[in-house]
Amino acid sequence: MTSEHNKEIDESKQGEAVLLEGTSNGNGKKLYVESYGCAMNFSDSEVVASIMAKEGYSTTRNVDEADVVLINTCSIRENAETRVRTRLGDLKQKKKNNPDLVIGILGCMAERLKKSLLDEEKLVDLIAGPDAYRDLPNLVEEVGTGQKAVNVLLSRDETYADISPVRLDQGGVSAFVSITRGCDNMCSFCVVPFTRGRERSRDPKTIVQECQDLFDKGYREVTLLGQNVDSYRWNLTSKGEIKDSAESTTNFAELMEMVAHVSPELRVRFSTSHPKDMTDDVLEVMAKYENICSNIHLPVQSGNSAVLERMNRGYSREWYLNRIEAIRRIVPNCGISTDIISGFCGETDEEHNDTLTLLDEVVFDFAYMYKYSERPKTLAERRFTDDISEEIKGKRLAEIVEKQREHAHICNLKQVGQIEKVLIEGFSKKSQEHMCGRNGKNSMIVFPKGDFNKGQYVMVKITSCTSATLLGEVVEVCATH
Repeated sequence: MTSEHNKEIDESKQGEAVLLEGTSNGNGKKLYVESYGCAMNFSDSEVVASIMAKEGYSTTRNVDEADVVLINTCSIRENAETRVRTRLGDLKQKKKNNPDLVIGILGCMAERLKKSLLDEEKLVDLIAGPDAYRDLPNLVEEVGTGQKAVNVLLSRDETYADISPVRLDQGGVSAFVSITRGCDNMCSFCVVPFTRGRERSRDPKTIVQECQDLFDKGYREVTLLGQNVDSYRWNLTSKGEIKDSAESTTNFAELMEMVAHVSPELRVRFSTSHPKDMTDDVLEVMAKYENICSNIHLPVQSGNSAVLERMNRGYSREWYLNRIEAIRRIVPNCGISTDIISGFCGETDEEHNDTLTLLDEVVFDFAYMYKYSERPKTLAERRFTDDISEEIKGKRLAEIVEKQREHAHICNLKQVGQIEKVLIEGFSKKSQEHMCGRNGKNSMIVFPKGDFNKGQYVMVKITSCTSATLLGEVVEVCATH
């Protein structure tokens, strides 16, 4: 439902098959991985590819030549699960033509539905939860013996820190780097704590080394991922106690500074922050380093304190606005995006109006906006009634979307005439005559292709805009160090 639990990939990328780097000394078998939902799922697919590559599986973007098909799933919204079920139905038809094909489901939906997908619907051969990916080779082998294979055990320790992910895009520019797994927040609308388990942090040394390796391979941007990056803590036990008094505890601000030191040419982003945990030390580190992008995704969900309490968010409207004030004071010109849910349980017209007035007060650069979708086994399902009609949810969402569209255009208009440092991501989706990239605020900028290359930094003068995109011209190519 929210990018709080790792920003959802753009709709054009959701559900696409991802081509993963194969191995040169494989066993002749091929793996096809398809990812849905959030950035964490796409990052997990890279871990899965690495684990299977060690077993000799090369990868393919052609599902028809695959021996094993793994679908990495999302349970945040009902619509996401519906799309996955439809896809599994298509794959079941392929299995009729190829009985030896192994179909597996991974991730949050696998954890939530467990054996129903195996026994009741018979859509898959194996199921692996987010903490069971090391067991995938064994599960595939079990399927080969005629068994249905399941491992959805959650772990308090698994971070896959020792696994070097196989990157989805060879020669890519940006990469995800997981710094935590799981979530200890119990937002009443969210299923993530039940599907991904308790929160645990990775050793910062492994994170920095992964970022260094990415830079050495030509990547120029990393996004540090976690359900709640601000609660990152290394050297703590599950009870929050220091493991070894001889070592200091590393928090998120310190980790981000360590990653920023990898290279001034490596951009650092992060997702997602939680308003109740974002402290000024994070903002001060952002202001200190030019290569830490001035962009924060800070999900508000609602502009009304009573709704936020029902959501079990742990902060009020006033607290949230205090954090916005701190961002703008410490990191001037910072891009700010958010998540908003319309029609949560019991939401009145007045409470909805508070969300609209908060939008006016903050003026977000970007927002992910959704109708409330009740998820089974969440606190909201147990405590509240989903009593807002779909018609009213839709009407309120339309009002939110329209207001945010206006605000996004206002934010873009403010950048017209400015010169922005842009990391080139590749050709524009609409034209091979134009290239595109993002500035530090995460605004997409399109400009004539010239003689520029993916992965270069260029200075672009913004000449015009739409509500979604900035248009400009390159005025300088940045020197490399």
